[in-house]
Amino acid sequence: MFAKLHQAFWKALTPDLLPDTSVATSLLNHATLAGLGGAVNVKSEQKVALTRVRVVLRDGSKLDTKALHRAGVPGVMVLADNVVHVLVGLTP
Repeated sequence: MFAKLHQAFWKALTPDLLPDTSVATSLLNHATLAGLGGAVNVKSEQKVALTRVRVVLRDGSKLDTKALHRAGVPGVMVLADNVVHVLVGLTP
């Protein structure tokens, strides 16, 4: 447990120096990842609300919003620096 706490502490201080292991177990399904340019294009992802996942892309030009909508994503917010907020978990 101390090792996980230690890693979380240093990741918070130096997010670019420690590898992000959250992408290995993605919060997003395969169709959504495909719309984001594939799993290799996802630099990091973080759940920021019950219905929103913040994704940092390696290459923002590979983002396909039409494919995301076809995959069932109700909304996408494209922000600066290859940051995308993907709305998930909303059911009609």
